Amino acid sequence: MSYETLQESKPESSELVKAGNRFANGANVAVIVPCYNEELTIESVVQDFRQVLPEAKIYVFDNNSSDRTSEIASNCGAIVRHERRQGKGFAIRRAFADVDAEIILMVDGDATYDASAATELIQRCVDGPFDYVNGARIHESTEAYRPGHEFGNKMLTGVVAWIFGRQVDDMLSGYKALSRRFIKSFPASSTGFEIETELMVHALELGMPISEIQTKYKERPPNSVSKLNTFRDGFRILLTIVQLVRRERPFFFFSMIGLCLFVLSVALSVPVILEYFETGLVRRLPTFILSGFIGLLAVFASFTGLILDLIHRGRHEVRKLAYLSFKAPS
Repeated sequence: MSYETLQESKPESSELVKAGNRFANGANVAVIVPCYNEELTIESVVQDFRQVLPEAKIYVFDNNSSDRTSEIASNCGAIVRHERRQGKGFAIRRAFADVDAEIILMVDGDATYDASAATELIQRCVDGPFDYVNGARIHESTEAYRPGHEFGNKMLTGVVAWIFGRQVDDMLSGYKALSRRFIKSFPASSTGFEIETELMVHALELGMPISEIQTKYKERPPNSVSKLNTFRDGFRILLTIVQLVRRERPFFFFSMIGLCLFVLSVALSVPVILEYFETGLVRRLPTFILSGFIGLLAVFASFTGLILDLIHRGRHEVRKLAYLSFKAPS
């Protein structure tokens, strides 16, 4: 779907407000906005979502801003909370702990996401019902979505899809509708921008109903600066994926380590064995001993993966029961 087609398909403002009133009573829908130094954009974000979801509670989680972000958000009627530990992941974790609503709409505070898509995200969440509805970004300007960020997103989304399964095309989008049972069963451990990856893997591992809609994505206002560092945060997200594989797929993770060690062991031992058959001598005894030791490590790695997999199955059942203890969004 093109940007123009997406624009034409959006409902009128009156329809948005009507839909917002239908779903967004204070007890059922909450909007959480994690932000850091967003004084140039936070006012428009709060006002836009207030217009679309007039009865929803809007929470702004200020992550150690040094500007007037908190003051402006409070003046606009948002509920402002402060998270002193630096990092988007910490702000999201605080939001999930503090906010209780049937549906939580998560959006960045940089005014790049389309507030009018909020009702469609909520509607999809309720109609499914879905526990995780992602807002995939559609853009027409490279200033809005830099090529490096887009390439990194596709690569990292592809890695997660290969390991855990594909359900969405834009894993790193900061615009999502999440159910209460998703939020309250989420064992967050991420501290930064890698939190979106952990959210995705949590939904995939528990087999939650997942959906995705396309939403407009626009560039930041002048003088507003992105906090995302392409290489640093990209590396942190990749490292998070590795850690999630170790945590969620321990047998696969340690079996791969065991396989690599086994191949190394064979590579070291084969020349020594061939030389023995040719000469009847073992001239490189230390190499042969080393290959045997590495072979033992390969066996230990495989058994470690097997044991951790059994432990993980128990933990997985506990998380699943926590998830099922809440009703689906309606």
